[in-house]
Amino acid sequence: MGQPFDYAPERPEHIDTILDGLDRYNPETTTVFQDYVAAQCENQTYDCYANLALLKLYQFNPHLTRDETITNILVKSLTVFPSPDFSLCLSLLPPHILSPLSASLTSSHSNPAVGDAPLSEAVQKLAVLNAHLCAARYDAFWSTLDGDDLYADLVADVSHFEELMRVRIAAVVSQAVREVGRATLEGWLNLSGSGFEHFVGEVCGWGVEGEMVRVPLNKENEAKGTVVRENVKFDQFTRVIRRAYEQPV
Repeated sequence: MGQPFDYAPERPEHIDTILDGLDRYNPETTTVFQDYVAAQCENQTYDCYANLALLKLYQFNPHLTRDETITNILVKSLTVFPSPDFSLCLSLLPPHILSPLSASLTSSHSNPAVGDAPLSEAVQKLAVLNAHLCAARYDAFWSTLDGDDLYADLVADVSHFEELMRVRIAAVVSQAVREVGRATLEGWLNLSGSGFEHFVGEVCGWGVEGEMVRVPLNKENEAKGTVVRENVKFDQFTRVIRRAYEQPV
């Protein structure tokens, strides 16, 4: 059985108390949640439930909104892909921030149009990164991230963002394949040379054999045949046949 949606092992007790009571709707707790988001960015922790609660407070109290906190929440949600957290966060943002978003995502390889405000532009650009991740275009993710200085500003507050993304990409890859070409994986991880070998060998525990990278067997990438057996007794068929000849009342 999976973990509950609202579970976060690193959540402080005072945040847990707020989330479990009516204070989660108290505007005075906004600063507490904002500080908690900053702590998540610094400590490499993540609490989607608390972040969504803050975005809900912003909905009720637009005058308390902080653009920097919103972008930090979105960036943190990217670090846990392929979970739907990024989309959940988008659903709580104001419509005028998202209005140009649908047009920008019709072509996933094009840059989004600049919105009416810096926050709108930031959201659209982060949505492009999310689209690349969801489509497993990891090389495009890195080229987009490195191709615009604004991205560097958006992810600056999230400590070790690139390392977190490499770990997530590697986790997804390990669920899908048992071997992959070295050149392909270098593009997916945006690493090469000794840095690539260290990450693959020491962090992931994979083996490099010439131009191929071997991923150890796990329950996700193991090919298993499924045998379906049905236990139908003969008397069950007789009841079906008998009903076919019964006269309607």
